[in-house]
Amino acid sequence: MLVLPFQSFAAVLIYNLFLVLYQFGVWVTSLSNDKAKRWIDGRKGWRKNMTAKLVTGEKRIWIHCSSLGEFEQGKPLIELLKEQYPTYKIVLTFFSPSGYEGCKNYNKANYIFYLPMDSATAARDFINITQPSLAVFVKYEFWHYYLNELKKRQIPTLLVSAAFRPEQAFFKWYGGFFRNMLQCYTHLHVQDGVSAKLLQAIGISNNVSVTGDTRYDRVTAISTNIKPIPEAEKFKSSNKILIAGSTWPEDENVLKDCPLPAGWKLIIAPHEVDAKHIKQVQVLFEDDGVALFSELSENTTLYDRKVLIIDNIGMLSSLYAYGDIAYVGGGFQKGGIHNVLEPAAFGIPVVIGPVYEKFVEATSLVKAKATFAVNDAAEARNLISKLTTDTSLRASIRETLQKFMRKKTGAAGKIMEQVKKDGLL
Repeated sequence: MLVLPFQSFAAVLIYNLFLVLYQFGVWVTSLSNDKAKRWIDGRKGWRKNMTAKLVTGEKRIWIHCSSLGEFEQGKPLIELLKEQYPTYKIVLTFFSPSGYEGCKNYNKANYIFYLPMDSATAARDFINITQPSLAVFVKYEFWHYYLNELKKRQIPTLLVSAAFRPEQAFFKWYGGFFRNMLQCYTHLHVQDGVSAKLLQAIGISNNVSVTGDTRYDRVTAISTNIKPIPEAEKFKSSNKILIAGSTWPEDENVLKDCPLPAGWKLIIAPHEVDAKHIKQVQVLFEDDGVALFSELSENTTLYDRKVLIIDNIGMLSSLYAYGDIAYVGGGFQKGGIHNVLEPAAFGIPVVIGPVYEKFVEATSLVKAKATFAVNDAAEARNLISKLTTDTSLRASIRETLQKFMRKKTGAAGKIMEQVKKDGLL
């Protein structure tokens, strides 16, 4: 598709305006929001901070993740790079505070920073300071100035575990600016054939590989090396458990309308664990008998309650090991569902809301009849009733999931093979 000079010029102007407005919006929000304030504070004096920490003469690999989810996705590749190229130092960057704060002590990375906001000056200075031999962007990261600076300096740049959809700007008549960013990648590793065909339709095919999603590698590793949670084990006792992970108020209202049979308990791990939301969940389920995870050690009688609310973050992936059915939240939100692969890795059926189709893994699991989408509380009630009472159905789903997960793992290894084949390091 032809991109006229004035179209490109206008796109850059609009992009720069977006960057200015975004930063201004974050600054205004930071006056009353701690997360936004951390976004601002984490980038103050970044040039001086990075220059002081980086050791002269090192060989480095730069890996960028937008947030915590992308970090979990990129983790298998990071660890393979660390293992197979031990002389290289890993520079890990994040865009969001949740990603940085959740991973700032990750011991497989040598340096962990916030990514400075995209601009011609920031990109030039960042590359000058870090001097990466290889750059890796995980899933959805398209920063115009950073990508162009990497391409200008002929630094190999990978996009990994990417998934594309027809409605994205890359594939529209006005998408020349975005397509130019795709041209900056040395190699694009995509999750599925649909993504590869979309790229082929806009003239990008020689440097595209369908290697799958590294999240399958990550959740499989978690499921085989779980961290025991004695409180969850004691709460479960001889009961069956429905674990609801990353829930929003809409999900919690649906779950409230889904009574569980005798011998079943509910564990809820809300997406937001601020005091206000936790209190809302407590009130919603108070008639069912509620306990907070943080209170279990103080009162052993709470283990007899029917509903356990997880009022902290960081344990959900291991909690699924105690589940017999999972409900993954977000499917009644515009943004869509959260991570369905974590419970799937444990072989348990997954229930989700209707907004999931932009997620390749969820679509594949629904098609395999191992994850089930519901449109409202009535559908959820009927489905959960069936899953809780039909043990043979749960056993069949477990077998389906085990085969599904085995087939899908190995993406990180395939990416490493391509790195070696192309001589990128």
